[in-house]
Amino acid sequence: MAAASSASSAKRALLPWARDAHHALTRVLQGSGGGGGGGSSFRGALPTLAAGRWSLLQRRWRSSLPQLDSTVDRSDEDSGGDIDWDNLGFGLTPTDYMYVMRCSLEDGVFSRGQLSRYGNIELSPSSGVINYGQGLFEGLKAYRKSDRQGYMLFRPEENARRMQHGAERMCMPSPSVEQFVHAVKQTVLANRRWVPPQGKGALYIRPLLIGSGPILGLAPAPEYTFLIYAAPVGTYFKEGLAPINLVVEDAIHRAMPGGTGGVKTITNYAPVLKAQMDAKSKGFTDVLYLDAVHKRYLEEASSCNLFIVKDGVVATPATVGTILPGITRKSVIELARDRGYQVEERLVSIDDLISGDEVFCTGTAVVIAPVSTVSYQGQRYEFRTGQDTLSQTLHTTLTSIQMGLAEDKKGWTVAID
Repeated sequence: MAAASSASSAKRALLPWARDAHHALTRVLQGSGGGGGGGSSFRGALPTLAAGRWSLLQRRWRSSLPQLDSTVDRSDEDSGGDIDWDNLGFGLTPTDYMYVMRCSLEDGVFSRGQLSRYGNIELSPSSGVINYGQGLFEGLKAYRKSDRQGYMLFRPEENARRMQHGAERMCMPSPSVEQFVHAVKQTVLANRRWVPPQGKGALYIRPLLIGSGPILGLAPAPEYTFLIYAAPVGTYFKEGLAPINLVVEDAIHRAMPGGTGGVKTITNYAPVLKAQMDAKSKGFTDVLYLDAVHKRYLEEASSCNLFIVKDGVVATPATVGTILPGITRKSVIELARDRGYQVEERLVSIDDLISGDEVFCTGTAVVIAPVSTVSYQGQRYEFRTGQDTLSQTLHTTLTSIQMGLAEDKKGWTVAID
């Protein structure tokens, strides 16, 4: 009875879009072709396949996914990677294992995942993520403790909740917070020989949620895969910890009202590559984007949030649907207020930027990056950097908490022993 009750609860927990699509799929398998009553919003979106063809398609899709490995060989887990930790940049270094968890449309909830050897995966050419960009990703870091007895995560539950918010926007089921954090921990432990020594970098963790099932018509994919891989990384920008130089882009926009700028969907990032590459070819570190309506309010850089300090007041663009609500951003706001600063989340104009005393960017990858100059319409503006700046103070405070060097009075860190 307990198992039946659990299955019934899971079915009731299906998102409305998932229930509709499941009913449509059931009619297809029963040969109804999606006709008749029922009022499904996805009627006609799924192809009319015979049950035999659909079964074959499912088998082909499942065979293309990484095979779960319940007997993981970790005999070399403490041997250490052949890496020059002193010159570790932000690039892909393949590690040993990835974590995989799957969800069928019928169940609507993710099953228990497992580790598998890191490697390529195959997807159906008609998978939802390839055809329609139905995918999300997250980014977080694991740090080695100073005593080498374990590792530290920074606010992983916030990443889990942000993925859930994005999944709702993209019509996808998502792992629970508990499943997400457990999967992250397992990924770190399986790849622990790749966690850099303290002060040399971190293990960057990349959770992915993708529509991996095949779909031809425009509709949510019938199957989903949650996958985590990891790589050791150093500083994000080539400047290292040195101040960066930005350029304001006023022709290409990262997001628009009503779009997906406020969630971490994979479709938000390729569109900024052109502006980013153009900027780097001219010697800039990254790009600052303006709003798409008025073209005068700052939003964010390609992969990080923006802060401006003026006369002791800190301002950052409000996250109102076009700006990603960064977890580092959220933490920095709280730390700045703890130090007595007034922090304003509001519209920040290009004029506010030009008149600012100090500018810095925040993000999981960049942590806190001081900005030396910003160029706008051919004019270059300089800002304060160095030891006596707020960005430097916040960087020291934040990284000390992240690495376990300072007491975590806020309960932000999660230990992995």
